[in-house]
Amino acid sequence: MTQSDPRNLSMFMDLYESIMANGYHAASKADDLVTFDMFYRKNPDGGGFAIFAGLEQVLDYLENFHFDEADIAYLRSLNIFRPEFLEWLKTYRFRGTVYAMPEGTVMYPNEPMITIYAPLADAQLIETAILAEVNHQSLIATKTHRIVSAAQGRSVADFGARRAHNMDAAVYGARAAYIGGANSTSTILAGQMFGIPVSGTMAHSWVMYHDDEYAAFKHFAELYPDSCILLVDTYNVLESGVPNAIRVAKEVLEPMGKRLKGIRLDSGDLAYLSKEARAMLDAAGLKDCIIVASNSLDEFTIRSLLEQGSCIDSFGVGERLITAKSDPVFGAVYKLVAVDKGQACLPKIKISETFEKITNPGRKRLWRIYDKQGHAIADLITLDTETPDLSVPYRYVDPQKPWRQSCFKDCTIRELHEKVMENGKRLKSPPSLDEIRAFVKKQLDSEIWPEEQRFENPHHHFLDMSPSYYEMKMELLQDAQNKVHH
Repeated sequence: MTQSDPRNLSMFMDLYESIMANGYHAASKADDLVTFDMFYRKNPDGGGFAIFAGLEQVLDYLENFHFDEADIAYLRSLNIFRPEFLEWLKTYRFRGTVYAMPEGTVMYPNEPMITIYAPLADAQLIETAILAEVNHQSLIATKTHRIVSAAQGRSVADFGARRAHNMDAAVYGARAAYIGGANSTSTILAGQMFGIPVSGTMAHSWVMYHDDEYAAFKHFAELYPDSCILLVDTYNVLESGVPNAIRVAKEVLEPMGKRLKGIRLDSGDLAYLSKEARAMLDAAGLKDCIIVASNSLDEFTIRSLLEQGSCIDSFGVGERLITAKSDPVFGAVYKLVAVDKGQACLPKIKISETFEKITNPGRKRLWRIYDKQGHAIADLITLDTETPDLSVPYRYVDPQKPWRQSCFKDCTIRELHEKVMENGKRLKSPPSLDEIRAFVKKQLDSEIWPEEQRFENPHHHFLDMSPSYYEMKMELLQDAQNKVHH
């Protein structure tokens, strides 16, 4: 299944990016080589981590980045761009190198998920588009994992398309939800584009259109005898819906040699109704008939339903998944961290009165540290020229407590970034969506501490620094302070 978007989205940018690119071009600086990092500062919903999603769409966008005649004509109509710049855009293609975590990586605040090494104009023009893609999909993948975790092995389907902010949000949200662990989506276009299993039954309008509920159920069962799930709450769940579903199972499906696959509850007290419906179905010999629940669900309502002993086998989750309603802003940012000057690469740092907004400067490498049992105990930032040797105790700096003398002992190490694009061209074929999804599951099942996966007060994952990297950052901060006082 193709994962590419055939549209030319190159004009999806904030005006200030093109204004700056025009200025760099006028000053003959457009080709100066720079490094930008994309990272985020806070986990959604107070969680312990996030899940990186959207990389494949970023690479598609960069590989197809160009401006057509209509784009150039519109930019010319704004009367703010130099003719030489517009002429340059006619043959423009992205020329940068991209380093990134593999899509699906469990990630933490303040570490780069994507690093762009590119000519200055190239790096600036792409900011809005790549942030929008990663912010959205990482948010939905992370939210979906929380919902799937709460379901404790029960199936979770993405039912969110009608509540998504637009069509793209529904389609790419479904992709992200599948990465985060959802089993299927109701969005057919997402199924077509990405090979995600699709699922769906009926709406209340199907039941209301027919003369009565039994006729509606009978008609549906005759059409879909192998996948018949009946919506039982249009009128009265226990007095009408479930009895009519049982009647259809006995009078329509069983004579065909078929079984009623399930019923769906979409309103009311889901815990109470599911228990009562389960008893009725079991008494009728329909113990294999599943109960599906929907209606404004999220990780907290699902957890509560299971704590109440509900008999729900599968959850359809809509608006609170596809919009990440409880914390709908992911907040990844894109910051300049280095500028090439001749043979030297000069690190750059953003200073702020808010400690959390001070950036980690310079070209860098990012590593994950594992204990002897294979648990990820910390991440480590080093200079781009360093390769840590963990065959011996390795001294590191905790930037929150730099006075402590700390070492990694008996640990292994894995570099998190890989080069995925060079000179604007992909270096390898993309993984399948199922491979990305399996990668997420592997990390969460075997590498990430259960304490980090708690909903409330999760364990803090440490982002440490090599002594050389920490010293470089402190020198930049001191230089910035000296400039202020002079």
